[in-house]
Amino acid sequence: MEIFDNTLNAEGVVIVGAGLAGLFCALKLSPRPVTVLSPMPLGNGASSSWAQGGVAAAVGKGDSATAHARDTEMAGAGIVDHGIAESVTAEAAARIDDLARWGTPFDRDSLGEFVLSREAAHSASRVVRVSGDRAGHAIMQAIIARVRATPSIRVVEGITAVDLARADGRVVGVFCRKLGDRYVEPVFIRARATVLAAGGLGGLYAVTTNPPSVRGHAMGMAARAGAIIADPEFVQFHPTAILTGKDPAPLATEALRGEGAILVNDLGERFMTNIHPDAELAPRDIVARANFREIKAGRKVFLDTREALGARILEAYPTVVQYCQEAGIDPVTEPIPVTPAAHYHMGGVKVDHDGRSSLPGLWVCGEASCTGLHGANRLASNSLLEAIVYGARIAEDISGLEPVKAALPPFDGIGWDPQKGAEAEKVLRDLKAVRDLRSVMSAYVGVERDRKGLRTALRTILDLERTAQGVTRAYLNMTTSATLVAAGALKRTESRGGHFRTDFPATDETWQTHTEMTLDEALAIRAEA
Repeated sequence: MEIFDNTLNAEGVVIVGAGLAGLFCALKLSPRPVTVLSPMPLGNGASSSWAQGGVAAAVGKGDSATAHARDTEMAGAGIVDHGIAESVTAEAAARIDDLARWGTPFDRDSLGEFVLSREAAHSASRVVRVSGDRAGHAIMQAIIARVRATPSIRVVEGITAVDLARADGRVVGVFCRKLGDRYVEPVFIRARATVLAAGGLGGLYAVTTNPPSVRGHAMGMAARAGAIIADPEFVQFHPTAILTGKDPAPLATEALRGEGAILVNDLGERFMTNIHPDAELAPRDIVARANFREIKAGRKVFLDTREALGARILEAYPTVVQYCQEAGIDPVTEPIPVTPAAHYHMGGVKVDHDGRSSLPGLWVCGEASCTGLHGANRLASNSLLEAIVYGARIAEDISGLEPVKAALPPFDGIGWDPQKGAEAEKVLRDLKAVRDLRSVMSAYVGVERDRKGLRTALRTILDLERTAQGVTRAYLNMTTSATLVAAGALKRTESRGGHFRTDFPATDETWQTHTEMTLDEALAIRAEA
């Protein structure tokens, strides 16, 4: 894409995305000048704010980073990068200290020690939490306050990145659209270092726990620029989204099962005990498939907290209680109806130990990246940990390239307009091409897949690109990500972690490796479908 005259200068580092990874990176870069681009006001539209469980870190007595790394590798189904797991878990305590120092009100006991939750596939209680299930919101509020008070960070709200800009073989910034300007010439924001932290792709599915804006835009624009994508087929479906009919679906945190809540069907049968030795605390992919199969067989699935928590749920898990009450459910006396929902993408833009992508000038962190930490199945509450560890690593890497300068002036003519924001979100929800894409992904590239369905998905995605009305670069970023997920799933002829093929249900040792794929390779697979 050629560079337009309509150019703004970030004068240093531009960070695309204002979730935890992007904002943490911005703070770690201080006092170097940083421009953070956010399509919505800070704290809105970021998956980080919706995270309930907390941050996994071996900070409890008797626990260790080595044990945390081992659990991460066990959950990741054989393709977690050992060195990355060990280094990330070893950094966890220092990053938790950063969050606490910046004002996160983590739960503590009378001695000032962290109150820790246990979640699925962890061998110890090691999830640092806030008010039971409000970690994401509380962490983001603390970080946002710190960002607002940091003069070197310029926050630009109401602007969406749609393309990476390249010149002389490197990324030199981003092309963006102002809120509501879907068909107007993009604004070019020039930067010497570009950090992509714009989230995952859960919103490509009809049932998701992700915000409406999290629909594969980051991975899509990086792939279209030529970046190597890793493990796109590995999508994690959370087993216990609350079945209320809302889009996105509210989440019932895994910590509830950590406290003894059980899964039952509408016959009153507790089915997980027959499926895995850890029952409800089995890895997420196993629990999600068990729930999926119950529902596919015509039954309903419920998360029953009554015996494990009773009335204590009201104070211990206020977010879940609020979601239930809004749907007319009393979790003290009734089981909670649940369903699997697209929740997290283990794949993304391939990065190295320092967060560098295959494109010079581009760093990637958070859910948009694939670091090798999660393998085929993310360990619960490792996502926020990865976000802060790589946010810090990228800041350190870039700091050696960027001098300290004066604070940046604001960009004129760009800002958040609530009315335009509501209109833009309505488009995201209601555009037929988007609804059709989400339906295809859920039907054929969901919890369970097979060759016939994946080929159908790829052909349909191609047809949508050719015929859908209202197609923009943002939509092409979505279909690009969808194509990569389906192509990766078709290529991997085995089942592993979050990727399950009914026609290849066994794990195959010859596939015990990461997928690496460019968009051209994915398009070639699509062309043969």
